[in-house]
Amino acid sequence: MTPERFYKIKDVLRKRQTDLTVIMDNIHKPHNFNAIVRTCDAVGIQDVQYIPVKKGYRQLNYYAKGSQKWVEAHKYDDFAVVATEYQVKGYQLLAAHFSEDAIDYREIDYTKPTAIVMGTELDGISAETAEIVDKHIIVPMQGMVASLNVSVASAVILFEAQKQRLAAGMYTDRSMENERYEKLLFEWSYPRIARMYREKGETYPELNEQGYFKNSSSPYIS
Repeated sequence: MTPERFYKIKDVLRKRQTDLTVIMDNIHKPHNFNAIVRTCDAVGIQDVQYIPVKKGYRQLNYYAKGSQKWVEAHKYDDFAVVATEYQVKGYQLLAAHFSEDAIDYREIDYTKPTAIVMGTELDGISAETAEIVDKHIIVPMQGMVASLNVSVASAVILFEAQKQRLAAGMYTDRSMENERYEKLLFEWSYPRIARMYREKGETYPELNEQGYFKNSSSPYIS
């Protein structure tokens, strides 16, 4: 661990948008799932949620070109459960969905706590999900095709959210709570040593401003 690497990790964690997330409802193709996760990391999202398909497809493999190290994916069995969880916390739930009420994705204020809902590759979100979310959004199309690939559509929407949040200065001050910040800072900086501490059920040691151990007597430091 070099000080430069440590400063990079601190900078990324400082910019994490703790009130912006994506909910993947029945997305079953691994390359789409992983591409969405990678985009989430790129725009500063720490947590994503997903509801896997119940049958007919193999289990998703969470390998997003290294992004799985930095973004946490949380599995739910039912969309209504995760939707309620985020609506209670004051999030606006926005589903990419063609409907009479759908609006241009750029008309949304993404500086509010937001969960973006993306549906299955073939059919999009279900009728039940469409009823639960707060708004339907679309990416306007000018060509012959009716829609974008789900991972591409996710990227388009997420970078609009990033654009608005950058303009509002939301990437300047850290929003992540101290306890989680310190935990992730250690785990990202020293993943192998962190695993050893977790296996022993021991508390992570403190790090100094350069990313070095304040107490060099840790039994896991070689």
